[in-house]
Amino acid sequence: MRIALLTEGTQSYAQRAGGWPGRLAAGLPEHEFQRYALLSGQGPAPAREEPGSHTLALRGPRPAGRGPGAVRRRQYVVAYEQLVRALVVPRERADFAVGLYRLAELAREDGALPAFLASGAAQRVLEKAWRSPGADTAAGQPLVRDVLVAGDLLEQCLRPLSAPWYAGGLGEVDLCHVLSGGPAALPALLAKRLYGVPFVLTERGLHLREQYLGYRHAPYRWPVRALLLAFFRLLTEETYRQAAVLTPGSAYDQEWQRRCGAAPERIRVVYEGTEAVDRPAAGPEPEHPTLVWAGTLEPGSDPELMLHAFARVRAELPQARLRMYGVEGPPRYLEHCLAVAGRLGLSTAVRSGEGAPGEAEPAVVFAGRPAAPADAWERATVVVFSARAHRVPRLPVDAMLSGRALVATDVGVLREVVGPAGLVLPPGDPQGLAVACLALLGDEERRSRLGLAGRLRVQERFAVEPAVTAFREIYLEVVSRWPAFPCDDRRAGAVPQPFARPAEFWVAGRSAATPSDGPAESGAEAGEAVGSSAGPGGTAPQPRPDEELAVAADTDRAPAQVMAQAL
Repeated sequence: MRIALLTEGTQSYAQRAGGWPGRLAAGLPEHEFQRYALLSGQGPAPAREEPGSHTLALRGPRPAGRGPGAVRRRQYVVAYEQLVRALVVPRERADFAVGLYRLAELAREDGALPAFLASGAAQRVLEKAWRSPGADTAAGQPLVRDVLVAGDLLEQCLRPLSAPWYAGGLGEVDLCHVLSGGPAALPALLAKRLYGVPFVLTERGLHLREQYLGYRHAPYRWPVRALLLAFFRLLTEETYRQAAVLTPGSAYDQEWQRRCGAAPERIRVVYEGTEAVDRPAAGPEPEHPTLVWAGTLEPGSDPELMLHAFARVRAELPQARLRMYGVEGPPRYLEHCLAVAGRLGLSTAVRSGEGAPGEAEPAVVFAGRPAAPADAWERATVVVFSARAHRVPRLPVDAMLSGRALVATDVGVLREVVGPAGLVLPPGDPQGLAVACLALLGDEERRSRLGLAGRLRVQERFAVEPAVTAFREIYLEVVSRWPAFPCDDRRAGAVPQPFARPAEFWVAGRSAATPSDGPAESGAEAGEAVGSSAGPGGTAPQPRPDEELAVAADTDRAPAQVMAQAL
């Protein structure tokens, strides 16, 4: 198959060293991957793109181009007003998708969308809708500067609508795979609407949740924040509604997606594969019993809880040490942590390496960011995560791969990652955390047993091979069930046909196809083969909620066998 990978980030594919998209493409060499990246950093897009890679800058100067003429401008105004009113008038939320797709159609016809969104006409539409009767102004009355700022931010978010990626690009792929939510899903939504291309959505940490957290500290007034959050919320709902399959990176994210309107039967948890599973376990334990804490120095990671618990550990075990790894979050929060440790009677030091020869070892060392996470686990007897919220499994997974025993609070993904291979306790309980740490520090056999169990657990769940296998089956299932038609057959009255482009059409190494390859015959055979399972008009049924991709022995549920029968 030809598969388009869509991402949003601060670096292009050429600037990234490997990463999950690269591991996925390397694990599926039978498919041809095209890469589309939205760059959200401040720098410009790279001057030269790697073959098969396409980039679009979401920040910086808007793309060059002339604005629409008078007649076209009125059409833009109607569509933009429909979209904006959906953001600010609660009873018109359902019109968001209509306005969005209409803007995309206009942009595809004349490419004047960026210039229009930066024009005075668009700003007047935004101001009029924002101040209209029934508009939600609970965040405060917008000022003129809010209109200018919000208009500029919306223009940046909507840039993918006018990207030159569709005809001859996304319109000719068999499947789109969106590797993050938000604006990265816009090209996939348009490819589905214009060309009938299905898409899979993978979220490693939910985009909408991160926007809600990030906009708390954004340098904008509340009306602007409320408008942008409404845009991301409605875009997320539309993305979840249109995605063929959603693959969150954890069951914790799965619950968030369900709360945001995703259909449970279309959600499959696929853990992110990491190459670190092949890394050797950490070496011998340090001479002194040492607790290692890892996380950002901020209230959400709750380093204060760790300090209070360690004060109790130190009272029972005077030779115990604590090393805290992580960068400072809010300004001067490190000073606050040092003050808390001082009030608890704990000697402290701020350094990344070892102390000077002969220098007394402090009880608590704030060691900053390690050169590599494995360096932190080498210095640990027990690893501790005391967070109030933990959204991404990457750090605890890396800690468990070291073979060290873990103590973690029961928040976010931690219970799911640690499971029975560590000690999990309620958050905000310094006494309970101290008791758990002392129990492991005083029992070497139990530490060794839990450390080995944790290493085996994450090697099984977070290896690259299971994730690649899951996506191989998901890809085949989606294209085998989705009605499609070739890009050049997108015309008025054209009826989508199941298997009009079978999976083997874009298999790497296939000889060049010609019009005489018999698409009509293939389409007829495919339609006849799946006639009993396709609905009226060639529409394929939705997957059953209880369907399991891994059961390859069941003919009705095995995508590869369904494809073979149809072909």
